[in-house]
Amino acid sequence: MYDGPLHDPRFPGLRRRGFLAAAGGAAGLGALALAGCAGPSGDTAGGGGSPRRGGKLRAAFAGGGASESLDPHLAALFADAARAKALFDKLADFGADLSAEPRLAASWEPNAQLDRWTVKLRKASFHNGKPVTARDVLYSYRRIADPHKAFRAKASLEPLDLAASRAPDERTVQFALKRPTAEFPNILAAFGAYIVPDGAQDFDRAPVGSGPFRFVSFTPGRSALFRRNDTYWDGAPHLDQLEFLVVNEESARLNSLLGGQVEYAHELAPTTARAHEGKGQIEIVRLRNSAMQSFAMKTDRAPFDDKRVREAFFLLADRKELVDGALSGAGEIGNDLFGKGYAYYANGLPQREQDLDRARHLLKQAGAEGLRVTLDTSAVAAGFTEAAAIFRDQAAKAGVQVKVAMGSKDSYWQDTLDAGSLCCYRSGAMPIESHFSQRLLSASTTNATQWRHKDFDALYQQAQSTKSPQDRAAVYARMQRRLYAEGGFLVWGFADWILGTARNVRGVAHRAPANTLDWARFDKVWLA
Repeated sequence: MYDGPLHDPRFPGLRRRGFLAAAGGAAGLGALALAGCAGPSGDTAGGGGSPRRGGKLRAAFAGGGASESLDPHLAALFADAARAKALFDKLADFGADLSAEPRLAASWEPNAQLDRWTVKLRKASFHNGKPVTARDVLYSYRRIADPHKAFRAKASLEPLDLAASRAPDERTVQFALKRPTAEFPNILAAFGAYIVPDGAQDFDRAPVGSGPFRFVSFTPGRSALFRRNDTYWDGAPHLDQLEFLVVNEESARLNSLLGGQVEYAHELAPTTARAHEGKGQIEIVRLRNSAMQSFAMKTDRAPFDDKRVREAFFLLADRKELVDGALSGAGEIGNDLFGKGYAYYANGLPQREQDLDRARHLLKQAGAEGLRVTLDTSAVAAGFTEAAAIFRDQAAKAGVQVKVAMGSKDSYWQDTLDAGSLCCYRSGAMPIESHFSQRLLSASTTNATQWRHKDFDALYQQAQSTKSPQDRAAVYARMQRRLYAEGGFLVWGFADWILGTARNVRGVAHRAPANTLDWARFDKVWLA
């Protein structure tokens, strides 16, 4: 992994990893992080020692049944994404602070207007021995952007003008963009933006990628077996084989780990972690700040169209009580902003505390004394129902009556996107810029708080037209101060993501947030 100077000229906008000093750092996705770039500071769990080659690691994930696919552009579940990362590569991926780090890209460079970017590819080969070329890159991106398909990374690639993008030679891609995009590297690192061979369509019988492992076999809903790619550009994996097993129940994953049927168990509960942490039978790894936990207030309708009511709700919350109760203590408190520990996060704002007297005063000013509001929640995500009950009781202390309404697990996210006025919400890791563009602009398609302000949109466009990272950071800070004061996300916490490994597993990172390069990265793991 690249760990060069703060501003390497090959990678404009690249920020040094190591941004996280006191915090770690994923909607619907939480995740694991298995690392290859851990340093001597203790970035990996399971003990140290020199890497040992050989053996098979069996990893248990919850899966998607018979409809599962190895098509990396369809990856949506944890199991899908982990398998895709083993077989394929992206041009870039996210580091621990959610800034883009190079993978298949050797460099990226913009023009003066930031609407044309030139990407140079490193020397890398697919599993069939053919080199990864610019044609493969353009084919992959055009496939993802197909308007007739529903590929995961499609929205992330929207700024690209792929019809006008060109491949002047085998290792150069000239990307045309629809508008200035200073955060262009985030597009290359987008979730699901994997590079596949030109013309590839069939991924379930014998998929060919450029990743650290090669395909052996796949049974949807049951297992996938891969073997080491000895010619991998980033160094051959230590493991001989990697097997993904679908084990849907958390208790079954734990029992498989305890019984020696697997060496890695994804997505364990906080109660499981407390019961087994430090007991010596298995290793527990906590990935800090892996999921933002919040309540989303609709800012375009009563009562939350009054910013005084929104501020009052910020002050109703006892964040520590929410983390302790809803997350069983497996997390840390939030400060009403997304991206704690990520690049560009506004660290300097005061930590908001519960202040019931001030909340009552604001509600009285807004003519909202004795306010009654419905809080939509569901068992769709861990801690949602518990958080709703805790906040209901907290609000009652200031005379606010919160009615908790249980929604369907199957349709909750769609139901709450436009309907209602207050709901439980969570988010996976992504760059702060992506959080702005996907959720907080007037044209954002997943704007759960209905935050739509032309001046805020203009600040985002200003940032995207600003080449200097320092000047861009100043614009992002203005945007975050605005959201802190009057936004619609009451961010009360950041949850740990918990996984377990056998005691002989080494090289598992615990500092990288979910959805980053070191998430689900098995090529640097070994068996002691």
